[in-house]
Formats: sequence, structure tokens, C-alpha cells
Amino acid sequence: MRPLLSRTTEGDRPERIVHLGLGAFHRAHQAWYTDRAADAADWGIVAFTGRSTGLADRLTAQQGVYTLVERAPDGDRFSTVGSIVRAVPGGDVAEFTRMLAHPRTAILTLTVTEAAYQVDPEEIPLLQTAFRVRGESPAATPATVLGRILLGLELRRSNGAPALAIVPCDNLAANGETVRRSLETLAEQVSPELRDWLPTGISVVSTSVDRITPRVTPEETGLVEAATGYRDEAPVVTEPFTDWVLSGDFPAGHPAWSTARFTDDIEPWENRKLWLLNGAHTLLAATGRRRGHTTVARAFTDPAGRAEVEALWDEATRHLPDLEIRAYRTALAARFTNPRIEHRLAQIAEDTLTKLRLRIVPVARRERAAGRPATGCATALAASGLDLAEIDPRLAADDTFHTTVRQMRTP
Repeated sequence: MRPLLSRTTEGDRPERIVHLGLGAFHRAHQAWYTDRAADAADWGIVAFTGRSTGLADRLTAQQGVYTLVERAPDGDRFSTVGSIVRAVPGGDVAEFTRMLAHPRTAILTLTVTEAAYQVDPEEIPLLQTAFRVRGESPAATPATVLGRILLGLELRRSNGAPALAIVPCDNLAANGETVRRSLETLAEQVSPELRDWLPTGISVVSTSVDRITPRVTPEETGLVEAATGYRDEAPVVTEPFTDWVLSGDFPAGHPAWSTARFTDDIEPWENRKLWLLNGAHTLLAATGRRRGHTTVARAFTDPAGRAEVEALWDEATRHLPDLEIRAYRTALAARFTNPRIEHRLAQIAEDTLTKLRLRIVPVARRERAAGRPATGCATALAASGLDLAEIDPRLAADDTFHTTVRQMRTP
């Protein structure tokens, strides 16, 4: 039997980053960036899963080490990533809040999907109870992401720990502002002391993340073993391309993410990614599956699909500043046609309503305001099969646009 992948050097990196939402994307992106930092030895990640325990168990057996497979059209490149020093089941709320309150913890990163940033009013009484007992009562364990973070921040405040950087890494415009506002709204209802502490106790960093990371198939474990000689029960497959843009302060520092981009104005970069990459994905997930395609590569290489994407890109580009747009579109086309990245349309199609609102509706509104038909956007909205009024009432009230969408639905 071949040996299980594990650490080969003595000494763990200090636990200075907490991550919530351990999955393939975090391991292909933030964990990979941290592992490649010049000062990687100074930054270890304690990563918590969302709900399941399976991935945490598999990574624990490998001391947090896993294989990252960069899948290019001409072959695979294998590398190991060791920045995760502990993997913990997401149900261990006590450990999550303990780590969040630890004075050595400098950063909390998040990949939890957009819906997790919504305040749940029904959890407010539970949080009030949890605050009174400092989280010691099992009956007062928060279930939501925001509730768990807030409880950890209260423990951090009461411990007098230094300011913490919170870094959401989900495909959500103004994700940092969204998280800050949600935490402040929840704290207002739960604890005046925590509400007053938040402006100096945390810094919320906005980000734009970009790396296509499809779900791993069972065959990947055997492929990695054949190529490396080690059994890896938690490999990650991703594309060679990667990008990370951040905007905000890190009061206690951050790893030397030399290939990341830091900016004072992240909105244009967010829009570039959301409207061009994610918008095209949402469009292809809707139209490609109707044509019988199962992956982005097959849907995009279909001339009809390619033409629809180019039309959408043309519309979005009109509302973006000069951020190397032509080169970015060329890179996107190359990424989309990589046949060895099995990015499944069914996966992209999950939570379609939210994705349409974030990725397609903003462009459609701008195009209509400029007096243009927005047919590229209309194609995506029509192919979704959802009612336009549910997607966006303002666009539904636009008779011209509504007619265009209806025409796009005609077989």
C-alpha cells in the first residue's frame, strides 16, 4: 500500500488564520496563496467545514496536507499545499469561537456562499442567551454563520484581543461591506457593548476571487496516487489561472501574498469578474443545458453558446473601466475552452435566482438606462425559466425589455 500524504517536515505553522467554509475553492485559492507566501512558515490556517465532517476527517488523517492538481489543456501539474494545520468539523462551535477569540488569530476568511450573510431574526433570542452564558450552554449554540462569528467576536472583545481582519471570499459584490453591515445589524439587536466595539475591533476586507475549481471526482484519488506515489484522500483540481483582489486593512498583518492585488477601489474589479466570468457561467448553465451540454467547455465551444456569451460580454464591457478587459476576455475564452476542466453546468445552476440578480440584472439595468435592448442579458434571464418579476421587478415593469425576454423564450 502506498503511503498516505502527510507532512514531511517538523514543526507546524502557528495558527494565525481561521477559515470557515472549508472546501475545494478555499484550498485552491486562499490556502494556496498562503502556502506560496514568502513568509508561509509564519501563517497556519485552522479551517472549519460548513456542516459535514468527512473532509475534516480526511484532512486530519493527512495532517492537513493535500495535493493541488492544476489542470491545463496539455497536462496536469501536481503540488502539495500545507498551509492548513488543522481541519475541524463545522459543528464544533465551541472550538470555532475559541479560535476566533484567541489573541494570536489575526484573520478570519470565509467561503460560505452569499445566503450565509443574511441576518436571521429568529436567532436573535438564542444569541442573547448565548451572550449571557458566554457560549457555555449547548442549548445556546448559534446555527448561522453570522451568529457563530458574532459569538466569537464577543468572546474576543471580552478577552481584550487585538483587532481582527475579516475577509469574505464569496462571489458577492461589496462582500466586505455586506458582512460588516450584517454583523453591525445583528450586534445592534444582541449587545450594545459589542456594537460599539466593532468599528475598532474588526476590519472587514472586500475581495474579488477568481479560480475555477470544479468538484473532484472519485477518479482523482487514483490519478494523484499514480502520478505522485502517495495516497491523497482530499485532492483538489483547479485551473492554472488564478486572481485575488483585496481592499481593506489588516490590523495584525497578513501573509506576503505576493501574487495578490491590493487596491483602494475594488468595485470595478468585482464587477469585471461578476459580470464577465460569473455572468457568462450563469448564461451557459441556462442555455447550454437546454442544448444538451453538461460542461462549460462544451457549452462555450458550441457556436451558439459562444455568440451568446460574446453578446453578454459586449454589454457588460460598456460599463467597465479599462481594467485590461480585452486581455481578460481572451483569457476567459481560453479558460472556458479548456476541455480538461470538467466545470459542470448543473453545479453552476444552483441558486440561479441569486446569481441572476448579482451577475446579470446590474448589466441589464445599465443597458436599458442607456436605451439599448440588453438582448445578451435577456437571453440569460429568459433561459433561466424563472419569472422576470421574481428576478427583478424593475426590469419586469420595463415593457420593452419584458417583451424581449418573452421573445427569447419562444422556441
